[in-house]
Amino acid sequence: MNRLFTLALLPFLCLGQPRPPAVQSPEVHPDRSVTFRLLSPKAAAVQLTGDLVKSPAAMERDTAGVWSITIGPLRPDLYSYRFSVDGVAAIDPSNQTRPATMFAVPGEGPAIYDMRPVPHGELHQRWYMSKSLDTLRRVFVYTPPDYERGARYPVLYLLHGAGSDESSWSESGRVNLILDNLIAEGKLKPLVVVMPYGYAYPPGSPLAGGADAMKRQRAGFNRDLMEDVIPLVQAAYRVQPDRDHRAVAGLSLGGAQALGVGLTHPELFSRVAGLSPALGAVTSAEAGGLDFKALAADAKKVNGEYKLLWVGCGTDDTLFQSVKSFSGMLDASGVKHVWRESDGAHTWLNWRRYLAEVAPQLFPAS
Repeated sequence: MNRLFTLALLPFLCLGQPRPPAVQSPEVHPDRSVTFRLLSPKAAAVQLTGDLVKSPAAMERDTAGVWSITIGPLRPDLYSYRFSVDGVAAIDPSNQTRPATMFAVPGEGPAIYDMRPVPHGELHQRWYMSKSLDTLRRVFVYTPPDYERGARYPVLYLLHGAGSDESSWSESGRVNLILDNLIAEGKLKPLVVVMPYGYAYPPGSPLAGGADAMKRQRAGFNRDLMEDVIPLVQAAYRVQPDRDHRAVAGLSLGGAQALGVGLTHPELFSRVAGLSPALGAVTSAEAGGLDFKALAADAKKVNGEYKLLWVGCGTDDTLFQSVKSFSGMLDASGVKHVWRESDGAHTWLNWRRYLAEVAPQLFPAS
């Protein structure tokens, strides 16, 4: 049973207790408002949380013990949510989608992340022994449609955010469907996408805490990426081996990692993108204090080395001012880059859109 399975159902799972009556949740109405319901007769308070509300929203209980709330109308998109039952996070037991924390509000036509009747690539899980970290690790790899028939492909190293892992871009980001659709539309060159684990040391391990933990994490991740992951991909997949066909991008923590490793290793990467980058993860003293101003001091050199530098952030994101200031510093230094300011907060609602926008700029179809 999922560890986030709602506490509301526990009384009914005990021996001799009848199962609770079914409730419909989430229910998307024609006007794009959405009703959420949870049967939890013994709960004292239930709230709705997720990227569809700015703060936890209180739900109301009826006489049958069903808590409910209706919000919206919502913009057509793919949303994630959970319930908070007396302060404990819980998934919606009535949601039949996978993962059960998501639902779609449909628009007039298919969305970029929808499963469409187009050729589809494959998503691989691959375990490898990281020699630099002396541990077994996992990487997800997307290969495009007709991969077996092609020659060699450009490659994008795509990094996840804090608190997530190497599966998040496929589970929450729907990266494979977005790329399938962009390739089918003739907007994106077929490519290989590599999604590694963004922490050198997983939470709970001795090296994940204590003094210099952020610096240790950053240095360890960079070593694993450059000494283990890239050589593995070069050996096991038909990717083009030169920097001109290699890009790195990421969201939040991964966005900062992408900017950090990408802008300090022009011999490896020619294209770099930060999606809502948490710049403190590479610029703070605790992380080693990477100085982007020093890197941008020679704008002519930077402009000659990178074919694309892309930075974006939502205006409701708590990181917005720091990312906008970073873009302003690049402008003042004469560093050519794309600055994407959008609405929205620090959520997948933006990151899926950003990926769909930036991927064709990294490797446009010829």
